[in-house]
Amino acid sequence: MKNTIDILKFSIWTICTGLFLLSCKITPETTVPAKHIVEIKAMKFQPAELIVNSGDTVIWVNRDLVAHDVTEEPGKSWTSSVMPAGASWSLVVTKSADYYCSIHVVMKGKLLVQ
Repeated sequence: MKNTIDILKFSIWTICTGLFLLSCKITPETTVPAKHIVEIKAMKFQPAELIVNSGDTVIWVNRDLVAHDVTEEPGKSWTSSVMPAGASWSLVVTKSADYYCSIHVVMKGKLLVQ
């Protein structure tokens, strides 16, 4: 009789523990998208290479004396308008890309999505 009661207690404990574990919801870790600044100054993108996560926002700020733009290469899948000194432009990044200033083609940068 004692063995039957012990087995019954163990069975009830096992069922309750299982139900408790099933009720626990495992939620994936969520990350809040970050904002990154790329300064345009001295005819360069600074930093020239930036590592970001998909969904992050990159903001280019023109701190140079002349106008610039930001254009994806090679396909020009995205491009800013011409940014005069003091202007900025932002993009939510979903994939890695090389970019350049189409006004000053020697200015190049790179976004690396991890």
